Amino acid sequence: MARYAVVSDVHGNRWALEAVLADARTRNVDALLQLGDALYGPLDPRGTAALLRAPGSSIPCPWHHIRGNQDRIVYEPSADVNENASLTFTRDALDEGDIAWLRALPAAAVVDDIRLCHGTPASDEVYLLEQVTERGVGLRDLASLERLVDGVRERVLLCGHTHIPRLVSLPSGRASELVIVNPGSVGLPAYADQLPYPHRMESGSVHARYAVVDVGRTVTVELIGVDYDWETAAAAATRNGRPDWAVALRTGRTGSM
Repeated sequence: MARYAVVSDVHGNRWALEAVLADARTRNVDALLQLGDALYGPLDPRGTAALLRAPGSSIPCPWHHIRGNQDRIVYEPSADVNENASLTFTRDALDEGDIAWLRALPAAAVVDDIRLCHGTPASDEVYLLEQVTERGVGLRDLASLERLVDGVRERVLLCGHTHIPRLVSLPSGRASELVIVNPGSVGLPAYADQLPYPHRMESGSVHARYAVVDVGRTVTVELIGVDYDWETAAAAATRNGRPDWAVALRTGRTGSM
């Protein structure tokens, strides 16, 4: 049996990450798996980078990282990316070593019998477990989900991107059951987006979220919410020009679209 702490979507929230690492340290994990979108945001990207780049000082076990779509925009800005105050704030806060660390992160990884991706196995910009339509957001239908995970042979698939904690298993018609886990977001419990249709992703909780996954003869998953000083994080968001983040950090919900 191996035990993994799974974190995703920290978004520069050092205070939340510190609380999650402290909690994970008490659970005797064998490795920590980080699913991307680590530093972007109006909070403390530099302090977050220091924690993630020096894992031995937090939890003395192997750490495995992949990148997310909002890691890429920090070091690969393009004409398709809206330049905003948070992006500028993040780039200005990070040093060359932080940027080089982001650049070196793989898009996906396999650790033992676990596949790591940020969005889907093929894209860091597509939601895996949720489908967005003009009517809103719902759980993706089974046939569509099967297509997106076609080719995954591992027993466990980890994803992030939506910030919503979920545990989904695909029924046995496959060679073996596939367990899909989204640990939720360490650092940002809610957000609004306009693409492909206007929608909100809301966890409804202000807690820092992560998961512990045990893989042995069976797979056991614990979705965890950790208390932390979200008021300090919300104040930083307000100070750095993102009152919408402050609302999300204080409530677990979005304001108006």
